[in-house]
Amino acid sequence: MPILQTPMDAIRRRRRSPLPGLGLTLGVTVTFVTLIILLPLSGLAWQFAQLGWSDYIFVMSDPRTLASLRVTITAALLATIANGIFGLLLAWVLVRYRFPGRAALDALVDLPFALPTSVAGIALVAVYAQDGWIGGLIEPLGWQIAYTWWGIVIAMTFTSVPFAVRAIQPLIEELDRREEDAATTLGASRWQTFRSITLPQLSPGILTGTGLSFVRSLGEFGAVIFIAGNLPYETEIASLLIVIRLDEFDYPAASAIAGTMLAISLIVLVVINILQTRLYRKLEGAA
Repeated sequence: MPILQTPMDAIRRRRRSPLPGLGLTLGVTVTFVTLIILLPLSGLAWQFAQLGWSDYIFVMSDPRTLASLRVTITAALLATIANGIFGLLLAWVLVRYRFPGRAALDALVDLPFALPTSVAGIALVAVYAQDGWIGGLIEPLGWQIAYTWWGIVIAMTFTSVPFAVRAIQPLIEELDRREEDAATTLGASRWQTFRSITLPQLSPGILTGTGLSFVRSLGEFGAVIFIAGNLPYETEIASLLIVIRLDEFDYPAASAIAGTMLAISLIVLVVINILQTRLYRKLEGAA
């Protein structure tokens, strides 16, 4: 018995994808990922594999290496916390309020993406050095930002804040204000509404934004080296130490440090994906 076809079936049969078929599209995608991502990572992995376990321990137990990792990770953590707080506030202001200059402020959020990091470092030095706009104001108080650990934190915060804002902003736009209004009608305070209604729905974006901000801060180089001072054991970051080891032709040491930083970043990204999936499932179950 012939199967009757509806007009919609004929339309679906005639409908074509604007892109080529799966074979060509997948081939181009795999080639691009291989050339841009997998090949550089495989080169690092090959160099890292040349190290024995004892050699790796010797490199990573060096006091200068440990100090650079401590400086990098602690500064990245503080920059991530700052981006989590102020990124949420900035995203909230951009979505919920209308004011003159809002579009310009929204565009400025992406400036660290477009600005070369070395230029950002020079600009930060011009502002926070002792003869800069802000550095000159706080210098009489005995405070110093440029060429200190705090300069590293500010540089990392500047270069990674777009990740926090852009990850949280779409979730704020999708919030159903009727739930907030219902909570207010039932007598909930602003803090109770934010804690019980708003924050749980924003938590996946906050997690993603802060996680990406942390990973970005770990690998920051250009903006930091201009404002850090680069003193071994004090303000020397891991990325700079890798470059120093490469200049010394100490490729095993450079590979060990780079491999460790890569492993930390991958672990953070995997944990973020797992937690984000659980948060979305929890929110879907609550809905």
